[in-house]
Amino acid sequence: MIVRLAFFIAFFFLTSACGTSQGPKYLENPNFSAFKLSSTEKERLIAEVKAKYDLLLGKKGFSGEILVAKNGEILFEDYRGFSNFGNKSVMLPETPIHLASISKTFTGMAALKLWEQHKLDLKATVTKYIPNFPYTEVTIEQLLSHRSGLPDYTVFMESRKYIMTKVKNKRGRWVKRFYLIKSENPFKKGLYSNQDVLDYMVNKRPAPQSNPDRVFKYCNTNFVLLALLIEKISGQDFPSYMTENIFKPFKMDNSFIFSEKTLDKYTPSYNAKMIPYRIEKFDCIYGDKNVYSTARDMFLWDKALTQGKFLALSTLEMAYQPQSPTNKYYHNYGLGWRILAKPNEERLVYHNGWWHGNNTVFTRLINESATIIILGNKFNKSIYKGKEIASVFTGKIDTTALVE
Repeated sequence: MIVRLAFFIAFFFLTSACGTSQGPKYLENPNFSAFKLSSTEKERLIAEVKAKYDLLLGKKGFSGEILVAKNGEILFEDYRGFSNFGNKSVMLPETPIHLASISKTFTGMAALKLWEQHKLDLKATVTKYIPNFPYTEVTIEQLLSHRSGLPDYTVFMESRKYIMTKVKNKRGRWVKRFYLIKSENPFKKGLYSNQDVLDYMVNKRPAPQSNPDRVFKYCNTNFVLLALLIEKISGQDFPSYMTENIFKPFKMDNSFIFSEKTLDKYTPSYNAKMIPYRIEKFDCIYGDKNVYSTARDMFLWDKALTQGKFLALSTLEMAYQPQSPTNKYYHNYGLGWRILAKPNEERLVYHNGWWHGNNTVFTRLINESATIIILGNKFNKSIYKGKEIASVFTGKIDTTALVE
């Protein structure tokens, strides 16, 4: 505890000395009216963003959507490829794409909204709301910051177990081979739900990765449980709650939560070899993933946050504070957000995503009031390089890779 307190004190003084001396612009004027770009500045930024995009992604087989904004103004957007390569449906601004783990920003902020409304205690254990939850020391705050130590459901609910070994091939070279060592009966047939994840944990209690609040362990289970808590506290199913409290109020008309009730909306994503992913047993679990949205809707989400229209700005500042010691690459995690805080450089608050063929980027430069949104439906590693567009706004070349 003393070590963590010392870290937070040091981080406070470090971040106070970095970036602009007056702090984030949205704290001065959340509506951006005092920071409207001049036509000359806007033209310069547009040209530089487009040049970066063409270099990093635009000419590298990108299929998806990109939107870059500054001070609440869209500078650049582009839509390429197909929403469905089978029938050649063209990618449009209205085409929803699976956000993968960017979905966690919605789940996390919805949980903080309940906290603001005094309906959810972040310091309380999960057992306060789910009495039979077997990991009795895990708190809500630890779910939000990935410090719960819980195991990942994508591992413990997998019915097939493999072991990786190294063997020599016919040319005498060592290569990796995977062998099935155990095949269990699945927990249930068909598609899994959030409740199935909880029931499995209650009935079988898979071993945790660590003790609570010991280390940072990114774990999808944390946000599956948060979605269940939101349902329990609100009395609504998670898709309805998110639609009524976020998507509708902020006119995110092409956004929704994918679930077993919306199977008709499923559109496959594609791997790098253009092979489509068919729906599988984990695809209806939400909270950790399963928000479908567009670049323009994500821009509205960014504005709602930046302008304090969904959460108080003080709550957002709390969410953006690192909850773990920063690693050697300056990566950290707050409450529902990844953080890149390099000394003497702009702080990035972001989240990336990857599920099946969808990989996505949501990079936010808080002090610069700039946002980079990239949503892909055909796996493309170059998408993660899109963060380098940030150099247009910061004036510094930064090749630090963001965590997927």
